[in-house]
Amino acid sequence: MTRTPAKSPLLPTDDTARALARTLLHDSRTAALATLDAAGAPFVSLVGCACLEDGTPLLLVSQLSQHTMHMLVRPSVSLLFSNIGKGDPLAHPRLSLSGRAEPIPHDNPQRAQARRLYLDSHPKAQLYIDFADFILVRIRPKQAALNGGFGRAYSLTPEDLRPNYQK
Repeated sequence: MTRTPAKSPLLPTDDTARALARTLLHDSRTAALATLDAAGAPFVSLVGCACLEDGTPLLLVSQLSQHTMHMLVRPSVSLLFSNIGKGDPLAHPRLSLSGRAEPIPHDNPQRAQARRLYLDSHPKAQLYIDFADFILVRIRPKQAALNGGFGRAYSLTPEDLRPNYQK
């Protein structure tokens, strides 16, 4: 007996899916961050996030936190963005993004712009953003998965997440 291959649950990625993914990315002020500890075990924490102008996720983290220590050793990370509202949380859209964590050093000329963009989203971070143990980290996307709600799943590329996406 020959088995029929299972139909992929993924829909073709279209402009509506791209726009929803970018909205989740830009409007989410927090995300679940998954890192790998020294033993390779997953570790998840909640982090504040913002976006650089090119759609790259931006985090402000303390070097004293476990997730930051993990990222500095193993920069492969994943972020989950969601703006859950009323009702069943699984009926709301969410974006899972895998990428590479890249700290922005204090002496990097790009830090000033990243700092401004982060503070635009998180004005209260002004109290601690310049503490010596806090660093800005950009997450370079490698791939993303959008669940737009029941029966609406898409696979996205880093290009799909950029604000000025062109086919």
